Amino acid sequence: MNILEIIEKKRDKKELKKEEIDYFIEGYVNNSITDYQAAALVMAIYLNGMTKEETTNLTIAMANSGEILDLSNLNKIIVDKHSTGGVGDKVSICLLPLVASIGVPVAKMSGRGLGFTGGTVDKMQSIPGYKTELDMENFIESVENIGISMISQTMNLAPADKKLYALRDSISCVESIPLIASSIMSKKIASGAEKIVLDVTVGYGAFMKNIKNAEMLAKEMIEIGKLAKRETICILTNMNEPLGYAIGNNLEVIEAIKFLRGDMPDDLKQVVLELGAYMIKMSGLGNNIENNKQKMIENIKNGKALEKLVQMVKNQGGDISYIENTDKFPKAKFIEPIITKKEGYIKEINAEEIGKLACYLGAGRIKKEDKIDNEVGIILNKKVADKVEKGETLAYIHANDLNKLEDAKEKMKEIIKIDNQKIGKEQTIFGICK
Repeated sequence: MNILEIIEKKRDKKELKKEEIDYFIEGYVNNSITDYQAAALVMAIYLNGMTKEETTNLTIAMANSGEILDLSNLNKIIVDKHSTGGVGDKVSICLLPLVASIGVPVAKMSGRGLGFTGGTVDKMQSIPGYKTELDMENFIESVENIGISMISQTMNLAPADKKLYALRDSISCVESIPLIASSIMSKKIASGAEKIVLDVTVGYGAFMKNIKNAEMLAKEMIEIGKLAKRETICILTNMNEPLGYAIGNNLEVIEAIKFLRGDMPDDLKQVVLELGAYMIKMSGLGNNIENNKQKMIENIKNGKALEKLVQMVKNQGGDISYIENTDKFPKAKFIEPIITKKEGYIKEINAEEIGKLACYLGAGRIKKEDKIDNEVGIILNKKVADKVEKGETLAYIHANDLNKLEDAKEKMKEIIKIDNQKIGKEQTIFGICK
């Protein structure tokens, strides 16, 4: 067996055996297979696709390329939640303490943001003192003791995926459903979850721009889950406009804290409750989805959800006074309103453009080593389909650089589109795939 034969086989649209895929992944991780050879195989996969069995074998090979987190000592069903990425996506900070307050054990390893999509780890680190890097013993102990821990991906999980993702990015082979599906699922399998709930975002600010491709991706990941003996459910959610009102690290954490106090933007509420209801069901704590949603609403009303966030933050060294009083979070030097000179209805707030603008202000990274400014970002005052009058505030820009502030003000006037015709509100939940 050699890499040239494997490349040739996939080039000629033939199915790769498990042993050939294992050989490729092992060789690529230990550098006996070169980048240019891997690039040739990835391009052949991109052009010719993979069968479901090939995709599953690739997923498992990537998962086994590094450490596998063993959560069996918890003696509970572990349900992992993952989002394919978006703008204003503070779902994990709202959702995970909420389901943990109901008894769903949460052992969450999250990534950092890159480009216009935000990362949960960056947001949690905006709480002073909060430790996102715990060793595995303390991580598991936290889940045992308080039912929840959210940390960064400190283990060497799926190193093959890291290498392949960087390679795909450099040769314009990112948009391949088998490669995307295996990338996501390899990390979830390596993270030790028995059951997986996936938030597959769709629209301008998502990786999948249309429903058809999102459904294809969802079905592929569900099939991998079945073959890998991991029950998987995908919720397709709208990412044409940002989720909630806040974009930026401090701003999103504040919005998440307010959410757990009961101040819930409608779109964010729908996504959190839908994902949470399925997490509760898959944990064996309630089969009725609507009843599960009511349990979550009750735990927001009685304060148990917020208390679980406080417990987690305190347990991981964070200053809980910031949760008790969100005014303590540092503010940007400049906070400027965007005032409309038009009247009508909000036609569009392109999530990708908003995300890129927040990134330009300093809320995101272009390169992995870029430092994030937690204070900057955008707070929307209106959502798509809302009526606006002349002189109303559409949004607030939070900036620490005067020149960037001026640029952002002009750009926001282009991004938020207003029309004379009344606009219908889009669905937030597009569908459930299972």
